[in-house]
Amino acid sequence: MKRIVIVGGVAAGMSAAARLRRLDEQAEIVVLERDHYVSYANCGLPYHIGGVIPKRESLQVTTPEHLRATMNLDVRTEQDVVGVDRDAKLVQVVDLLSGTRYAEPYDVLVLTQGATPLRPPVPGIDHPRVLTLRSIPDMDAIIALIDAGAQSAIVIGGSYIGVEVAEALRMRGLAVDLVELQPQVMPLLDPELATDLRDHMTLHGVGMHLGTAATAFHDRGGRVTVDLQSGDSLTADLVVLAVGVRPISSLATAIGLALGPRGGIAVDAHMRSSDPAIYAAGDMVEVTDTVTGQPALIALAGPANRQGRIIADHICGRDSAYTSTQGTAVVKIFDMTAVMTGASERTLRRVGRPYQKITIHPSGHAGYYPGSKAMQLKLLFAPDDGKILGAQIVGYDGVDKRIDVLATAIRAGMSVYDLEHLELAYAPPYGSAKDPVNMAGFVAANLLRGDVVAWYAEDYAQLDPSTTLIDVRSPKEYAAWHMANAINIPLPDLRARMDEIQAAAARGPIRLYCMVGFRSYQAYRILRQRGIVDVATLSGGAKTFLGLSGTSLAAEQFDPALTEADLAAEAQLDAVSFAFIRTI
Repeated sequence: MKRIVIVGGVAAGMSAAARLRRLDEQAEIVVLERDHYVSYANCGLPYHIGGVIPKRESLQVTTPEHLRATMNLDVRTEQDVVGVDRDAKLVQVVDLLSGTRYAEPYDVLVLTQGATPLRPPVPGIDHPRVLTLRSIPDMDAIIALIDAGAQSAIVIGGSYIGVEVAEALRMRGLAVDLVELQPQVMPLLDPELATDLRDHMTLHGVGMHLGTAATAFHDRGGRVTVDLQSGDSLTADLVVLAVGVRPISSLATAIGLALGPRGGIAVDAHMRSSDPAIYAAGDMVEVTDTVTGQPALIALAGPANRQGRIIADHICGRDSAYTSTQGTAVVKIFDMTAVMTGASERTLRRVGRPYQKITIHPSGHAGYYPGSKAMQLKLLFAPDDGKILGAQIVGYDGVDKRIDVLATAIRAGMSVYDLEHLELAYAPPYGSAKDPVNMAGFVAANLLRGDVVAWYAEDYAQLDPSTTLIDVRSPKEYAAWHMANAINIPLPDLRARMDEIQAAAARGPIRLYCMVGFRSYQAYRILRQRGIVDVATLSGGAKTFLGLSGTSLAAEQFDPALTEADLAAEAQLDAVSFAFIRTI
């Protein structure tokens, strides 16, 4: 009969414990958790702060008593594992309630201690109102300050937890400022997709301070003043740090387990550490990045749960193996959603991996069905065989289901050509006959087949002086905003002005653009078939171009004469024309 000791609960630890019991009724399974709570939904913490999840107890998945009664698990909370004798196979434990120290024997040890929030060495960071959010006690501390009358907050960090906390605090009526070191919110996204998120948060009353960092915290009559690198300072009733996490590796280091190059515990495919009697899983281990093949620290609940399950399988004699993590993630930011899977463009550049990219702006569902809104979908793929390397989407409805399809495609090793042939569910409230995933496949495959040549927003500054830049949008759109030196030849006028265009082509390259890329693609096909060779269409159109520059196509940037109905009509023209000409 095996005796398995698991250090840490929540995702990986409790997944391993539950799976172990389902596979082995005779095993002795002990779970030692330092916190008071062993199984809770830590991803739901911001939503209880904001009031979306009204009952605190809803976050508790189960209790030690229930686990003992239903699964015969020996679950002990508030137990701190302070050492391991690997030779004797003994775990040294301190009972935090009584102070008693005792040894717990094991045949197999499983480490699932997770990660801890970063608290950078910034002066004043130990102020009692500078908090983090990782556990239920952390959540309780934030709520206690709100209930005591806090009216303002500063969130340091603009990634997942930071934006979720900012939203939650705004929902509780607090004035909120968000500070992020990078020049964009959600730094894991490529920058052109983050612009809409920034403006959306601003629209919902969050003060955005990007490209700066907190340099000091000061007490101001019980409140907190934060000095910023920019020279500004902010004062609020509380501060929430959300600048990232680091793996809890102190125990592993103390007992001599091998660490990986990123500082997490090194494990094999079965989640075994350098000691074959000790497994590890969750946020504290290093994984292999699915796309780059490099070691990575990726703190996500889904992989942690799967890793715990694999540990249980292997302990019980099954040949389960964990392959890689591709970083599929989703975050809600007020009414918008941001998602990603696989590698970003920034990552591919960093590792020197060749790639091509396309950006499209399809609607979440059929444009004629009420409530449809556009999303921005970026797809990265290999230039030789079209294998999908990564995807990012920002938008409203239907964003999450599209990234799940693309995540599955990456895991299956599919290419953009495969996306063209996927049969996906369609009805007007849910999608389009040509789903955004299909559309991404069509556009990317057209690029690889040579049916279109793209130019990109970052190419603008390096355009040859002899280039003729043609805006094929309507005169109203052109008057509201256009690129410097662009001439306006609306798509319906293109054929009538062919002599003018051919004369320009004789002088140098032709570069086309429209709002989101549909009309300029149609213009490209017309010009190519009229014998113009050096012509290209802007991938993602003006929407992506302005996003990369940090400027959104917000309504207030347009002339009042350009009504929403005009914009909607133009967008519909884009969609209809592209549907007819995509196969040319």
